[in-house]
Amino acid sequence: MSLKRKLVLFSTAATIAPLGLVVLPAATANAHGYISSPPSRQAQCAQGTVSCGEIKWEPQSVEGPKGLRSCNGGVSRFAELNDDSKPWRATSVGSTVTFTWTFTARHSTSNFQYFLGNTKVAEFSGNNQQPPPTLSHTVNLGGASGRQKLLAVWNIADTPNAFYACVDLQVGGGSPSEPPSEEPPPTEPPASGTWATGTYYAAGSQVTYNGTTYQALQSHTALPGWEPPSTPALWQAL
Repeated sequence: MSLKRKLVLFSTAATIAPLGLVVLPAATANAHGYISSPPSRQAQCAQGTVSCGEIKWEPQSVEGPKGLRSCNGGVSRFAELNDDSKPWRATSVGSTVTFTWTFTARHSTSNFQYFLGNTKVAEFSGNNQQPPPTLSHTVNLGGASGRQKLLAVWNIADTPNAFYACVDLQVGGGSPSEPPSEEPPPTEPPASGTWATGTYYAAGSQVTYNGTTYQALQSHTALPGWEPPSTPALWQAL
């Protein structure tokens, strides 16, 4: 092969390589969240209120295609969230309820929707922006009464997916301002201790992790991957 031909081939390969890199798909941003109050089904699993499988370690991961009406978002390994025969605890509420989302990773949001059965009872725009670490919506349940299963949906703005959470309610059985019975707030934050998974931490609790003291910004049950340095939405270094 002549020197001139070799130079032409080398030049062509060098030109093609960058083009190949350009068409590679960008990595998809992760977003995670669930309703922590009143405790959703996955929150009850994480807190140990109800015996569950894999979902207890990642209540924030119930992600599936938009438009579903299932508690598990179509994720087969979380199918137990659809099982109404499990002993889910229903929170006593009035006709108006404030639902609080906890986000462990935030993503631009299309909207939040709330359903009782096939009826949408509320929708809140996300304005295609990232939500704050926690976000609350006050929803009027209309004329609903008795035991109800509410489905909440967090629709992501720039992906075809949504996050799902089912919340069991006893409508008309008490004030919506009452805290869930399974998470009574302590009169004062517990003394400092070493952070550990599976432990419930009330807002204001202090822990140590790798020699640094952190204070809990919101009540939650610690899960693997939620170490204080990795979850600024949950912990603040002191």
